[in-house]
Amino acid sequence: MNKFLGEAIAAAKKSGELIRRRVGKIKTINYKGAIDLVTDVDKASERLIKEHLLRKFPKHLFLGEESGGEREKKGYRWIVDPIDGTTNFAHGFPYFSVSIALEINCQPAVGVVYDPMHNELFYATKGGGAYLNKKKIKVSKTKDMKKSLLCTGFAYEIKDARDSNVEHFVDFLMTSQAIRRMGSAALDLCYVACGRFDGFWEIGLKPWDTAAAILVVKEAGGKLSKFNGSKYSHYDQEILATNGLLHAQMSKILVRRLKDFHCRVVFDKY
Repeated sequence: MNKFLGEAIAAAKKSGELIRRRVGKIKTINYKGAIDLVTDVDKASERLIKEHLLRKFPKHLFLGEESGGEREKKGYRWIVDPIDGTTNFAHGFPYFSVSIALEINCQPAVGVVYDPMHNELFYATKGGGAYLNKKKIKVSKTKDMKKSLLCTGFAYEIKDARDSNVEHFVDFLMTSQAIRRMGSAALDLCYVACGRFDGFWEIGLKPWDTAAAILVVKEAGGKLSKFNGSKYSHYDQEILATNGLLHAQMSKILVRRLKDFHCRVVFDKY
């Protein structure tokens, strides 16, 4: 895996340098949805990463947030978010990242998440541990929900979604020490991996948001699932990531709210 990891890190750092130079110098901003931004820098970053990786590994497949690609069940495929946190980037808020994962037969085997503004490089290989700037990282040891610092995010279609995550936010606001909403799921997950956050949950994420970071969480000793505790894939729409010690408690809170939500949906039909 070392050759794949090395090239992923090289691509992430090249992209990060491009992004860092372009902060405050965006030429075009377009909208993929009502509030879903894409800039010329996103596209340039993805082109740079794609060209680098496919030049090194021409037989590999590629899935990028901006250029697309097909889901494959077999083989090697790179999954890339050129700027995870584009809204932050567009506003000059320094919390965004480059996310690069190598998927082998649909399973993440290499994960790299680079924060260019703070020069923090998170990375992991399957079975090889998780690291931040060459230092091995582990999840936190927080056991008490009342002492936990949690993180979440909100989907772009929040105004139209039935389950907007707002009620989950309120539930955890009442049961945790504090909650943060930072705006880059890849970084949020890596912060769980290195113990800065104790837990993270979100709805409506895409494979490029999570494919790299979930491997970092796993290799740091964290736990991942859907809200109900069942097995999570980076193709799923809901994610719960914790230090493991808080997982059952957070899952219980999420499931309780989901039961209330489904009851309301059934009631609304009549």
